[in-house]
Amino acid sequence: MDHTPIALPPEDEGALTRLHRNYAHALRVRTALTAIPFLAGSLVLETAFRDERLFPTGIIAGAVLLIAIALVIRIPQSRYNARGYQIGADRLRVVRGLLVRRDTVVPFGRVQHIDVDQGPLERFFGIATLTLHTAGNHNASVALPGLGEELARDMREDIRSHIRRESL
Repeated sequence: MDHTPIALPPEDEGALTRLHRNYAHALRVRTALTAIPFLAGSLVLETAFRDERLFPTGIIAGAVLLIAIALVIRIPQSRYNARGYQIGADRLRVVRGLLVRRDTVVPFGRVQHIDVDQGPLERFFGIATLTLHTAGNHNASVALPGLGEELARDMREDIRSHIRRESL
């Protein structure tokens, strides 16, 4: 079996484009919203153990609050830094992942349709997710979150015009 590394095309070797800076803020808000049930649960535990004096007052909620603050500060920034993209003349490259790095190249010729999605949080921060749906089973859709709303729509139109040119 040959273990020779495969060389990427020249357009796949360049620097990645960073996502919109508001994407980090949206991730931070999403992480904070995820932490709320844990904080509420810790307050319930504090109330339940208040009469038994097993723990000093505030120790459970305080510990959970400190962990939540650390996660809200660190995890979203790490996720933001681990993502990027590169758009070429005939392909989109999306890189993501903290523990498991994924580097996906989508040739425009395989794209079946393109979505630009925005949830309420994304609308608030003026960002969007560009999703390319391709033919095939494995990795049939590739999402690129954290683009500026206008950029996502422009990229969709650029990819659509490339597909139209290729089909002529």
